[in-house]
Amino acid sequence: MKINQKNIMLDAESEVSEINKPFLYPIVLLILCLIGFLIFWIYSSKTITNPVNSKIVIINHDGQTVYIPTRISTVGGILSNLNIKINEGDVVAPSINTQINQDDFRINVYRGRPVEIVNGVNRTYSYSASVTPRSIAAQVGVKVYPEDYLKILPSTNFLTDSSIGERIVVDSATPVNLNIYGTPTVVRTHAKTVDEFQKQEKIKLGKGDSIMPLGKTPITEGMAIFLVHKGTNITNVTQTIAMPVQTIQDSSLAYGTSAITQKGSPGSETITYLNQLQNGKVISQTVLQSIVTVQPVTEIISQGTSLSGIKGDMSLAGIAPQDYQYADYIISHESGWCPTKAQGEHYCPAVPDNSGTSNGYGLCQATPGYKMVSAGSDWATNPITQLRWCSGYATSRYGGWYNAYTHWINNGNW
Repeated sequence: MKINQKNIMLDAESEVSEINKPFLYPIVLLILCLIGFLIFWIYSSKTITNPVNSKIVIINHDGQTVYIPTRISTVGGILSNLNIKINEGDVVAPSINTQINQDDFRINVYRGRPVEIVNGVNRTYSYSASVTPRSIAAQVGVKVYPEDYLKILPSTNFLTDSSIGERIVVDSATPVNLNIYGTPTVVRTHAKTVDEFQKQEKIKLGKGDSIMPLGKTPITEGMAIFLVHKGTNITNVTQTIAMPVQTIQDSSLAYGTSAITQKGSPGSETITYLNQLQNGKVISQTVLQSIVTVQPVTEIISQGTSLSGIKGDMSLAGIAPQDYQYADYIISHESGWCPTKAQGEHYCPAVPDNSGTSNGYGLCQATPGYKMVSAGSDWATNPITQLRWCSGYATSRYGGWYNAYTHWINNGNW
């Protein structure tokens, strides 16, 4: 019988090849797993994680919103770290010195826009992010008086206005030297004649009183106007008119923060008294008139109302909105809104390191902290559980958050 050696060798090689194939599959699978793990590790290393003890900050600038964790303590510090430049005329709210003390802390960067301020023959070109005409003038550094009229207009003709932004037109009041029965003062007015001035300032002349110069005399800058009284003792008292304050609720700012939208100033008025004398002594006084010599300017404050972050847990804990300010004041002074702080610690631990202390612990420094277990088993770390306990404590001991706040103000503790 003749054996074909070539066929035998081919059959043997085929069998060896079939035997080796199962061993290749695990090797290929292992290589693919290693490649996948390498890709995952590279991607994970590039993602942003929330570092220990950091706060989430929300920054609105240049048409974008950025969420970033940070341990930087001030608004100015994080803007500098992120290389967000603040240019001439830009406004940052809250201000760059504000402390970042809560999660979801909101920072708004308002970019300055070109403005032109026209004050008589004087023109000032600059940039401003302010909204009201007075706040724009103040930011740019143009002096205006409370009695001046300011109007904001869009520029409609670049060639004639030499401006492509907003125009603030100042109608300046005229300063005059008013002498009220011997007391000199400067008053600014838009009146055209002495008669108009007397009506606008509501100056009442008593029997024997007169005003000089005559009523039809035109008002000019720096002119002197005299009120003259005969035969009666007159005294003048100048007093301050409190600066009006207007607060606007702003949901774009974090709760507990604020920003001044328009800087205000107090005014002043001169009150003239008619004194009745007896033996050279004043026995009674009658108010003849009260003239406002400097008009007060309203200060406008934007008050943050956003309750995102840890302070937003107040609503989840059942604290009523009208009590937020009282709870915020007490907790800010007790723990600085740190749910893991033990009494005596000057930092906010990332995890509880002294929750078993017999001293104060948690947001409202319950003493001892572990009695907050009545509000939930997660009392050592959950701010909502702690706030529920705090709210119950404020109600049971003081009758509510307002009374607890009053006690804290008077005693420095609760």
